[in-house]
Amino acid sequence: MTATITVEHLWKVFGPRPERVVGTPLGDLPRAELRAKTGCLAAVRDVSFEVPAGEVFVVMGLSGSGKSTLVRCLTRLIEPTSGEISIDGSPVRAMNAKQLRDLRRHQVAMVFQHFGLLPHRQVLDNVAYGLEIQGMGKAARHRRAAEVLELVGLDGHEHQYPDQLSGGMQQRVGLARALATDPAVLLFDEPFSALDPLIRRDMQAEVRRLHAEVGKTLVFITHDLAEALTLGDRIAVLRDGDLIQVGTPEELVGAPADDYVADFVRDVPRADVLTLRWIMRDATRDEVCEDQPLSHATVIRDAVDRVLRAGRPVPVVEGARRVGVVDVDQLLPALIGHHRQVPA
Repeated sequence: MTATITVEHLWKVFGPRPERVVGTPLGDLPRAELRAKTGCLAAVRDVSFEVPAGEVFVVMGLSGSGKSTLVRCLTRLIEPTSGEISIDGSPVRAMNAKQLRDLRRHQVAMVFQHFGLLPHRQVLDNVAYGLEIQGMGKAARHRRAAEVLELVGLDGHEHQYPDQLSGGMQQRVGLARALATDPAVLLFDEPFSALDPLIRRDMQAEVRRLHAEVGKTLVFITHDLAEALTLGDRIAVLRDGDLIQVGTPEELVGAPADDYVADFVRDVPRADVLTLRWIMRDATRDEVCEDQPLSHATVIRDAVDRVLRAGRPVPVVEGARRVGVVDVDQLLPALIGHHRQVPA
């Protein structure tokens, strides 16, 4: 699959003479020791990844892990210290000021935690603001803004002002503003962390719905594991600027790369995330498995009733090929949360 975003050996070091840290033994020091020796902070350290077109790529980490710095480096809102970034094949670090403006106006849009709406402008003009910057005429940009407001469920609110809207509605305006310019890439920097839990869940569902409808490439920053698991096709875990693991939600929960990731996912109900491929086993010679098979991609929780009713091993298939069997002995450890192994 073609990569929309490619990041190679990205570093961002804050402090005096940051170039001396990149690719040297200083760059391997723990943050506190590096600061004591040099006065520098390595916010992002030698990070590489690709984001295919149409993927929801979530970057997750605790406060101070470097995730917001990373996403701001992608469009040089923060200038990287070293490394390469390309978006749709164009090298971002080689762009001049005009090319960078065009990238931010046309190809990439950002949705922030703090909505950044213009308080003196009605909703319609807030949404149309990016189109105005592009030079689109008033009638055309208002038509486009009205279309996007309908897409995010805010038709009828065009002539209200931001302070007349709830927090969730204001964030929808921010989302509509980002979508209005029809960018290839949307960057979300913890956009829902200021919202209450119910509105936050609604907005997560809204992002999933919009992604299904418009198919943009999304990079989503969060410190919330549940949000990452809900939204991400793949998740990158950062710690102190280092990229610890990149994988699907299933891979992070089923095979965490180290104790840090394992701590993150410890309380996740494995049966709600993992599929049968993680718990199936080979059939023994004397086992007869004539039941209707289950797909290896079936979530464990969804297979419980079927396996319990069968009373014997149920075949697991990948396409037309049988790849294993599953029975109660495989289900129970997963349901109580103790099963952890790399799938066959």
